[in-house]
Amino acid sequence: MAPNQTVSRSTAAGFGRFLIAIYALFAIAATSRSVVQIATKFHEAPVAYALSSVSAVVYIIATLSLATSKAHSRQLATVTIIFELVGVLVVGTLSLVMPDAFPQASVWSGFGSGYGFIPLILPILGLWWLWRTGRNGDAEH
Repeated sequence: MAPNQTVSRSTAAGFGRFLIAIYALFAIAATSRSVVQIATKFHEAPVAYALSSVSAVVYIIATLSLATSKAHSRQLATVTIIFELVGVLVVGTLSLVMPDAFPQASVWSGFGSGYGFIPLILPILGLWWLWRTGRNGDAEH
């Protein structure tokens, strides 16, 4: 192989398995939370509960795209995880600057403080893993 060619490794191997498990856990948690919130008390905080629903969809797509080896999966994972990071940063900032707009917390409120800041750390790890597995032979198997 030519020295300037890159070899993409599976995002589902090694550390990727752990990352996928965390994303799956958050997909289940955020989906469950948003379904209950929207079904029982959407009128109390429609913005926060809609954002919980958006985060659930993001976690589902990230989980599936990281776990799949199809050609478009890496690009979809990258776009989704960048969206996730921007969402956490924007919602986290707005929830602190404009707390009245968030009478109830969403998954990304306070930069994910209700979840031990994992929603802030997870996309950083996800992007690092995508970068790492996209490099020549450096990824774990």
